Amino acid sequence: MIMGCGTPDPSGHVEKVDKESHVINDSLQHQAALKNRGSLSTPRKTIHLIAAARPNFMKMAPLYHALKCESWAEPVIVHTGQHYDFKMSDTFFKDLGLPEAHIHLGVGSGTHAEQTGRTMIAYEAQIMGARPDLTIVIGDVNSTVAASLAAVKLGIKTAHLEAGLRSFDRTMPEEINRIVTDAVCDLLWTPSSDGDANLLREGIAPEKIERVGNIMIDSLEMMRPAIERDEEVARQGLTPGRYGVTTIHRPANVDDPAELEKICESLITLAERLPLIFPIHPRTRKNIERNGLSPRLAACKNLHLVEPLGYVQFMNLVFNCRIAITDSGGIQEETTYLNIPCLTLRPNTERPITITQGTNRLCPIEQLESEAPRILNHPEPMKPAPDLWDGKTASRVVDSIRRFLG
Repeated sequence: MIMGCGTPDPSGHVEKVDKESHVINDSLQHQAALKNRGSLSTPRKTIHLIAAARPNFMKMAPLYHALKCESWAEPVIVHTGQHYDFKMSDTFFKDLGLPEAHIHLGVGSGTHAEQTGRTMIAYEAQIMGARPDLTIVIGDVNSTVAASLAAVKLGIKTAHLEAGLRSFDRTMPEEINRIVTDAVCDLLWTPSSDGDANLLREGIAPEKIERVGNIMIDSLEMMRPAIERDEEVARQGLTPGRYGVTTIHRPANVDDPAELEKICESLITLAERLPLIFPIHPRTRKNIERNGLSPRLAACKNLHLVEPLGYVQFMNLVFNCRIAITDSGGIQEETTYLNIPCLTLRPNTERPITITQGTNRLCPIEQLESEAPRILNHPEPMKPAPDLWDGKTASRVVDSIRRFLG
């Protein structure tokens, strides 16, 4: 698959960290060599791209491919291993044309403190041996804040892609990650004007803030030909425009047995009107099985429960769906760009632009069974995409890095 200025090399040098001892089992000479590629007078700038979870991979891919086209840049993929399941990680790398991670920290699962601590320890050990010129963190997962803290405490320049998003709900672990990451990073790339306003309100210096747009749209446009060629809709026995897509994984929705049961019952009711396909996150499946909900879901013939899908396959379903029901941030953005109605099962969103300018609606679980039919019966007119959601964010980020690193 050709992307950007060439085909990524699928065979990358992989460096691993033992999960238990966190001892680096790699060659530091490899990283040192990266610093000295190119002419002796103008060594390449080593740029670490921190990847941890599916949304990170999608946002990292366009930037990685754009940086690979630059003679002055040496992008290095650092996979923390926060998503360690093959379907949750490796297939996304393949779909997005990414090489195998150059550095793999092997952090794995655990509590928030365990994942954050392991990532800090492992990444600190890595960069103490071979310092990058810039560490770029993405999104709001535990690895985002952990890598930021490890880098800035060693005096390494650090940038946050997708900065400034706020739900104003500090019971969400992601909100804490966003606030801390933005407070310590040197350069903050925001996707929309509300991100700028949030950072300024928190006292961030204006010169640290740069609005670059939504890099998730870069991934979508980069992969559009493959998405449109794919036949996942047919493989699932669905008819374009006559089904809905649902994804549920937030702890507030799936860790509480009562909330999870309400969601499942509402999905069963809605599936009687419109077939639903439900790629199940491992966390969600575990809780469905633990709470004895599997038989009821399996008995609903129009509710299709499937394993997690690769990016191309999943987006083929989204491109052709009638409605999305989700608690995912990324789908709120993608459906806004694609003008597909979206109901978000959360009391708030860190992406308010998807509501004010897009097709997204916040929906309490208790209102799902009434709100979905209302939207289906009364479709809204097409809306333009938000400013800078144009598939060119990666190039703006590259220009920003060039200026920042001098």
